[in-house]
Amino acid sequence: MFLTQNTSRQREIAEILFRNGWDYMRRLLTGGKTDEPQLPTPAVLRKILVDLGPVYVKFGQLMSTRPDLLPASYIDELSTLQDDVPPVPWAEIEVAIRQQLKKPLEETFSKINFQAVAAGSIGQIHRATLTDGREVAIKVQRPGIDAIVAQDISLIQGVADLVARSEFGQNYEIKSLANEFTSALEAELDFTREAHFAEQLRRNLSASKWFDPQQLVIAEIFWDFTTEKLLVMEWLDGVPLLSANFAENNGVSPETKRQEITTLLFRAFFQQLYIDGFFHADPHPGNIFYLKDGRVALLDCGMVGKLDPRTQQILVEMLLAIVDIDAQRCSQLTLQLSDSAQPVILSRLENDYDRMLRKYYNLDLSQINFSQIIYELLQVARNNKIRLPSNMGLYAKTLANLEGLARQFNPEINFLDEVKPLLTDLFRRQLLGDRPVESLLRTALDLKSLSLQSPRQIELLLDRVTSETLQWNLSIRGLDSIRRTLDDSANRLSFSVLVGSLIMGAAIISSKAQTAQLSWLSSVLFAVASLLGLWLIFSILRSGRLR
Repeated sequence: MFLTQNTSRQREIAEILFRNGWDYMRRLLTGGKTDEPQLPTPAVLRKILVDLGPVYVKFGQLMSTRPDLLPASYIDELSTLQDDVPPVPWAEIEVAIRQQLKKPLEETFSKINFQAVAAGSIGQIHRATLTDGREVAIKVQRPGIDAIVAQDISLIQGVADLVARSEFGQNYEIKSLANEFTSALEAELDFTREAHFAEQLRRNLSASKWFDPQQLVIAEIFWDFTTEKLLVMEWLDGVPLLSANFAENNGVSPETKRQEITTLLFRAFFQQLYIDGFFHADPHPGNIFYLKDGRVALLDCGMVGKLDPRTQQILVEMLLAIVDIDAQRCSQLTLQLSDSAQPVILSRLENDYDRMLRKYYNLDLSQINFSQIIYELLQVARNNKIRLPSNMGLYAKTLANLEGLARQFNPEINFLDEVKPLLTDLFRRQLLGDRPVESLLRTALDLKSLSLQSPRQIELLLDRVTSETLQWNLSIRGLDSIRRTLDDSANRLSFSVLVGSLIMGAAIISSKAQTAQLSWLSSVLFAVASLLGLWLIFSILRSGRLR
């Protein structure tokens, strides 16, 4: 179907592909014979996408967030793609703004800079002043971009349908990638989506135990003027972090300031990744600004990632497994993350991880590039035909961007020193939660339930085994004695659990006791636990089965 539509655009694409030497896609677009394809080299692929135009640059940027699908050389090359397009003339932009405003332009803004401060494939940004004096940034959608996007999406999906029939297309999940790109690009045409993302990040980072929220800024959204094609937000006056000049201020040296900012960024992103589960997924140098008042700002919240609590827990354990160079644990955690139903040869996966991690055995942890290791983990998973959720690519890319920015900004950084206290706190949160007393009480109730149910469940299990054995006319010698032994063991286990529960409950009550009655109850529980414990020890010694 797509071969009969957009003929001029197809011819233009075919010419670009032919000019860059990728004959396979040229034959595909012109209806020729389609042999098994191979990706062009990273540099050629980047050049093709740039020549094809802004929509395909966006496609390349999306692919750069998928290290679970593409090798590191492609990710590095595609990560350099930028939306470097000339701005639309002010006369056209003014018409677009007026169409989106509820009031006349003159009644909304007292001043507008007609020169765009930034321009991308979807929109461009102008600085303005509201009539009440507040400085704002206006992000305006490029006129007619929705029609261009729809045309190129149709072509991309058509090509993906053809390539998906080959082994190449299945290995690289071309159809899935095209659908993901389509959804992401269509969503990017709705600026209210980016506004909601910014608001959620702003709320999440407004409180933290790890850093001072006053030092981190996300622009406020002005909803009275924001629409699907117009985004009005707080103007943040600053420069890209890597361009900032630091001088000694109030006794704080430039080196100390750099270290403070590095720690702030690591803690803010670790909170997003491992606590909030909602993170800014594009922390490249152009999106992190150093403001004139000394604060740090996160810009462009259009690309975010999401992690559910189970995935967060697995990823925290994965970081620990990397630190321990534990290939077996990495394999187990990878399989827990996998959403693929294909069988996996566990021994091969463990051997691949062991071979990959072995080169880090004798390195100091401060010298290890953790984001590179995560990329390699994804490569091993891909080689073993393990399909991981797409958010793993965003997660890995975010860590890589963060670590890369931190190393450029502060060459003296020690990654382990930055993350060690955070990992310790994360494991404590996983074990006890944010409310340790309530967690202990829930554990005590679970132990009580286990102590009451375990003997009966074991007895029912043995009854079933016994009855099914009789039904099959099989005789197992010594089954009754085994059953009695298991009964005795279960009873002792139950008493042990009960004693532990009483001691735990008494300790909790004692720590919270504010009246004489509660103190008396705590003492009684300790006494009962002690008597039961002595009786249990005596019964074990009398049975002669201490060992």
